[in-house]
Amino acid sequence: MRGLDGEPDGRPYDGLRGTSGGDDRYETGRRRPRRAARAASVTATAGLVAVGLSLAACSTGGTGSRDEGAARTDEVAAAAPTPSVSADAGPQSAERVDPIALLKADPKIGERLKTDLKPCVADAYPVDASYGNLTNSPAPDVVVNVMTCGDAVGIGTYVYRKQSDRYENVFMAEDAAVYATIDRGDLVVTKQVYAKGDPVAYPSGEDVITYRWSGSRFTQHDWVHNDYSRAVGDGEGAEPAPSAPPAD
Repeated sequence: MRGLDGEPDGRPYDGLRGTSGGDDRYETGRRRPRRAARAASVTATAGLVAVGLSLAACSTGGTGSRDEGAARTDEVAAAAPTPSVSADAGPQSAERVDPIALLKADPKIGERLKTDLKPCVADAYPVDASYGNLTNSPAPDVVVNVMTCGDAVGIGTYVYRKQSDRYENVFMAEDAAVYATIDRGDLVVTKQVYAKGDPVAYPSGEDVITYRWSGSRFTQHDWVHNDYSRAVGDGEGAEPAPSAPPAD
């Protein structure tokens, strides 16, 4: 772990380094006098005896260092300070709304889309709803995506902002193959781009447009275009297989 450094030379301290077994030389390369070496050896031996007696006293009498081992983890946890947590940290609860009711009551949406908006199976509509902070409103904003039942291709995306006790349509895009998501406070709208002859499942590319809330409306912040490779997938658009060699 960082912060738990050993000795400067990288080896753990064993209490014996520099007392015996080392090189008997000065930094200049000259040997130390035998008298000095012998004196150092005697001093080191005396030091080891003193350390041994001290450890023996601690383990038998119990009045020195603690002899029951390492500190308990609960004691360490109790001594550690409790980190402060902000009251508004973490996910926020979102008031769920009925996206179908929002769409059908929206005066900005044409009657044709409202008429075609029908369940795919039983009461399951081809509608996705996302909640998040897009317009700095006290209540979470709602992004609604409408798709086709068969291919799940987006045909319309709408953003609703809560005003007092009702939701107001503040953004809409009713293009073919359009879908919107919330990305860290930005509205990201993806539009599939089809060339002539492209099947629905294999567009030629896509436009990714990022919008940000400015004052009372969304403004375009970024735009990215991606061209898809036609050599991958299930083989459509890939290079044709080599023809068989002519017969003799």
